[in-house]
Amino acid sequence: MKPTAAQPPSAAPARPAIADPVLEVENLSIEFGGVRAVRDCSFSVARGSITALIGPNGAGKTTAFNMITGLLRPSAGSIRFDGVELVGKRPHQITRAGIGRTFQVTRELGEMTVLENVVVQAPARGLRSLIGGGMLAHEEERARELLDFVGLTRVIDQPAKTLSYGQKKLLELAGALMAEPKMIMLDEPAGGVNPRLLEDITARIVELNEQGVTFLIVEHNMDLIMSLSHSVVVMAHGQVLMQDVPAVVQEDDAVLDAYLGMA
Repeated sequence: MKPTAAQPPSAAPARPAIADPVLEVENLSIEFGGVRAVRDCSFSVARGSITALIGPNGAGKTTAFNMITGLLRPSAGSIRFDGVELVGKRPHQITRAGIGRTFQVTRELGEMTVLENVVVQAPARGLRSLIGGGMLAHEEERARELLDFVGLTRVIDQPAKTLSYGQKKLLELAGALMAEPKMIMLDEPAGGVNPRLLEDITARIVELNEQGVTFLIVEHNMDLIMSLSHSVVVMAHGQVLMQDVPAVVQEDDAVLDAYLGMA
């Protein structure tokens, strides 16, 4: 059924208290050419949780991701990670603070091998090692371990451009893990991925989460989100409609109207 047009919420809703938040986004806003793409966006991510960020196209989800990771600078608001303010920091500084991410469209270096694509994500000397004609032993060992973890060992020496789209998603996940992040942000990990590889991606997310890694995920696959997430943040028109557990979000009329068009 085609989603119905919904009016922007008039006021930010009350949010549930989040125990031990590792990420706190408060009143985040950004404008492009006088148009406020995200406005007064506030939500939290509990340490050790899998939190989903959902909403219709144009809701502001990826824009929020880009502000959190330093690719865009908000015009107002605060982003705290482990109590440290991130606004004003550059992407590499945010990576070092403990946040890794993947992108909606994969960004592999096609002519480099799968192994090199992971090594280049090393926080200290990855790129310089490759430019210098070699890899540091500990970086290569770590990259091989991660590629084994995501199931790409058999293609480790192939150019990254030869991988399927789902394999490229797994490659990005391995690269994001090189810096041993506390939180990983995944932008549409299921998009364009066949069911078999999606099972692999989901299994890796669950396993990492059980090891203590926090996840913030933008995704349109509602079956995946509702089965995987501990908390769901719903955005529409650049604002947060609500944040709650999946069962509550699924039954909320405002969410059904703005996102699903079923109310």
